[in-house]
Amino acid sequence: MNEATSRVGAPVRTFTQLFSSSWRGARLARLLGVVELRAWGAPQDLRERAEIVVAELATNAVQHGRLPGRDFRLGLFFAPSAGCLRVEVTDARGDVYPQVPPVVGDLDELLPCGRGLSLVAALSDHWDAVPYPPSGKTVRAVLSQAGEASGAGTD
Repeated sequence: MNEATSRVGAPVRTFTQLFSSSWRGARLARLLGVVELRAWGAPQDLRERAEIVVAELATNAVQHGRLPGRDFRLGLFFAPSAGCLRVEVTDARGDVYPQVPPVVGDLDELLPCGRGLSLVAALSDHWDAVPYPPSGKTVRAVLSQAGEASGAGTD
């Protein structure tokens, strides 16, 4: 109980940026996310996992969440004292939500896509999707430092 109280005042570093809903925008989101995490002094393991998570969520926003003339938003929220990073990607398609990834053994290895959310699930402690009013959605993933991850990579 005291440990949670001591973290209340801990500084949280934030980064939010709009990107064009294009492949170039998804790539730029990944690159700028890594640059920001490096500037914050995030541990290498956390940066590497976050890079993949940002890339997958940004790609999904471009591929499945794009509406003409609408951008997607990347948000990074890092609490160094807690060793915790939250990645958020918001897109314009609130009518299309990501599906829970199938069990790894059920994936068809010949399909060119369909593994992105499985990677997100494996690399993060947990992920979910919530509405973003008036018509969008936000997909969130929480990552902890390697020694503190509760369920990363255990499925």
